[in-house]
Amino acid sequence: MWTARGITPCFVAVVLFRASAAEPLSPVAVAVGPDGTNAWVAGATGRCVIWVDLVAGAVRATWPLSDMPAALAVSADGSRLYVAGGVGTGRVWVVQSSDGRVLHEWRVGHSPAALALSRDGGRLYVCDRFAGRVRAIRTSDGVETEQAAASREPIACALTPDGARLVVVNHLPAVPATAEVVALEVTIFEAAGLKPLASIQLPNGCTVGRDVAISPDGRFAYVTSILGRFTLPTTQLDRGWMMTAALSVIDVAAGRLVNTVLLDEIDRGAANPWGVAVSGDGRWLVVAHSGTHELSVMDRAALHERLDRVARGEAVTPVSRSVEQVPNDLAFLVDIRERVRLPGNSPRGVAIAGDRAWATLYFTDALAAVPLVALPRRAALLRLGPEAPMSIVRRGELLFHDAALCFQEWQSCASCHPDGRVDGLNWDLLNDGMGNPKQTKSMLFAHQTPPAMLSGVRATAEIAVRSGIRFIQFAVRPEEEAQAMDEYLKSLAPVPSPHLGPGGALSASAQRGEAVFRRAGCLECHPPPLYTSLKSYDVGTGVGPDAGKPLDTPTLREVWRTAPYLDDGRAATLREVLTTFNPNDQHGETSRLTPAEIEDLVAYLLSL
Repeated sequence: MWTARGITPCFVAVVLFRASAAEPLSPVAVAVGPDGTNAWVAGATGRCVIWVDLVAGAVRATWPLSDMPAALAVSADGSRLYVAGGVGTGRVWVVQSSDGRVLHEWRVGHSPAALALSRDGGRLYVCDRFAGRVRAIRTSDGVETEQAAASREPIACALTPDGARLVVVNHLPAVPATAEVVALEVTIFEAAGLKPLASIQLPNGCTVGRDVAISPDGRFAYVTSILGRFTLPTTQLDRGWMMTAALSVIDVAAGRLVNTVLLDEIDRGAANPWGVAVSGDGRWLVVAHSGTHELSVMDRAALHERLDRVARGEAVTPVSRSVEQVPNDLAFLVDIRERVRLPGNSPRGVAIAGDRAWATLYFTDALAAVPLVALPRRAALLRLGPEAPMSIVRRGELLFHDAALCFQEWQSCASCHPDGRVDGLNWDLLNDGMGNPKQTKSMLFAHQTPPAMLSGVRATAEIAVRSGIRFIQFAVRPEEEAQAMDEYLKSLAPVPSPHLGPGGALSASAQRGEAVFRRAGCLECHPPPLYTSLKSYDVGTGVGPDAGKPLDTPTLREVWRTAPYLDDGRAATLREVLTTFNPNDQHGETSRLTPAEIEDLVAYLLSL
């Protein structure tokens, strides 16, 4: 059993109520009850909620859901769980925590990805990721009372302890990839009425936001993301020249960025930061590193002491002598943070109960427990169910997210391709020359739509996968690993567009836009079902070394999700693709279309 103090695992009892042990659970989120003795875990691919007794170290029950859960919140008295999930058919389940009975099921937008519950339990705030909205739901009857726009893919949120402010983190930048600063935003709302109070852009290159936690006094918010060094050619990985892991500190009351610190070390990356949590006493700050399979345990007071000193102009390290230098300092956390290796793969959700941090292990179907006070900090494993067989697709997904494949663990394939899609940045990958950076391409249908890369320099996606391991991960790996990643990428399926109506129906505008799509000649290069001719054309968008060169015709499936557009991401919207950046009708005869026809054409494209 588990002892209440420290971790002394001897035997873990597992009680299961699953229909099949062959399905992986894929735990993504964990929420701890008010007394710290119980926790509930969202099993994404297992389509379930798992009730865990943290003191006994045992699974008490596993409850099935009708769709994939993504986030959890627990009521103040611990009697109810709010579970968000479902992509396309977004919903929130209200679950009785003692027996798993679903009390209510509310339809909530398109793709709820995060939850925050008001202190009195009367309002549930929901991040509707792909609809780009934050919604307030009255918990007495499930009625939406307010909603607000939240930039691009709001993926995480947290309320200040007094319930006055809601901090929302966006997943990706919402600007052209050629903008002066390309970074995701953090938005602070007044919780009552969802009035936006501040929009904070993180440092240039910050993308793939994942989570946010707020200090017990409500003063600071902590945001995890990647900080891509996309302004440099990808000639080397060491010392963070391509990819770094970031923790941004936000002054909530002032609505400003305090600073962004790096979670890596000089000779070892800390790839793919994900969940973040603050202990109830404010002493510890914990971050999960999904790519390197570890937790960072940080002395929060010492972190702020260093941030305060550097803000006063004091030299904190040989690198950090000013606020501007901190986001480039790989030694800023030396001696105030410990990286704890976990006995499993891909920690994502994090919660703290008493003197232990708990992290969900996505590919291990387990929770990892790490002591915060007792030393040495050694992680222990609490399995959530029997080990499921690892299919080749599942293994490929694991490898795609695993920074162990990379030299010094700086990044994984998912660092630039979160969920197999895009990060919103331009990268100069050198595979078609230097000085011509191009935007990250979605991996959806990559194997079905050769050639690969925007310049078509890889004949197939299979070749591109192997070239990526060698020239982007700077590694040599067994062939079977590339084969597994091929199978994972082939398995990717498009998410239903949030612009579709009930039952996947086209809106009236999109129906008119389909006719415009045909009339404007778009079908010539983008025929269904994949909406690409598999050919390359010079459409007049190449600049510098790419001027006059043909570019691969990308699929338009899921184009609503892959902004920014064109080879260098200069177009923030599809409207700009059709108008501002198509003066000579080289990618569609759009110059003679009326504004209303342009709007209809955009509506159709966004529905694909």
